[in-house]
Amino acid sequence: MNNPNEMSYVEHLREFRSRLIRFFIFVCLVLICCLPFANEIYFFISSPLTSILPEGSNMIATEVASPFVAPLRLTIYCALILSMPYCFIELWGFISPGLYKKERTFVLPLLISSIILFYAGVAFAFFIVSPIILNFFIYSAPDSIQVMTDINKYLDFVIKLFFAFGLAFEIPVATFLLIASGIVQKESLKKMRPYLIVGFFVLAMLLTPPDIFSQLFLALPMWMLFEVGLLISKNKSN
Repeated sequence: MNNPNEMSYVEHLREFRSRLIRFFIFVCLVLICCLPFANEIYFFISSPLTSILPEGSNMIATEVASPFVAPLRLTIYCALILSMPYCFIELWGFISPGLYKKERTFVLPLLISSIILFYAGVAFAFFIVSPIILNFFIYSAPDSIQVMTDINKYLDFVIKLFFAFGLAFEIPVATFLLIASGIVQKESLKKMRPYLIVGFFVLAMLLTPPDIFSQLFLALPMWMLFEVGLLISKNKSN
């Protein structure tokens, strides 16, 4: 005789697989829609650099396939980022049937906040952090050096920056969940603040390109977002 719990577990796995497949199909559809504009997307993403390059300097491709591969890679990343809301929709559809009504009103705003904060982090990295960092790098170059950045190296730089800031902006949600679930008490996190701040700087060093400015621009917002998470949180016992 089959174990009902085991059958339930198998059904959950099947549903999870079907939702993963739907998400993959959705990403592919977004990618197909974006592919005709791959070069335009790369031009837009590279605008913080190209707009400040000295006269006579351009971006370069040091590999034969780079002019094709770099825009394609960027388009794939863009398709993933644009598909994030659908990912959360599928996630909500998977977990919501197992939640009580009170839990649904608690979890749904967190999922929506996560989407908004992720995009806010990416926008912050693109519109604020990138221009400042690139400006410093370009204008601190010696006069004898002509700045000509490889398109693949630039792509690696900005994508790492985007995902680092997108994930870092989830800190208020993570802090709120830790306290609301009772895993950690609010007062305990306050006492751990000095160690967490050091941890933010270490994490920023690991997530960002190897320069002090991008690390500071990530670590300081992480600290502030942690404080926001503390501000909006209450202990479970309250």
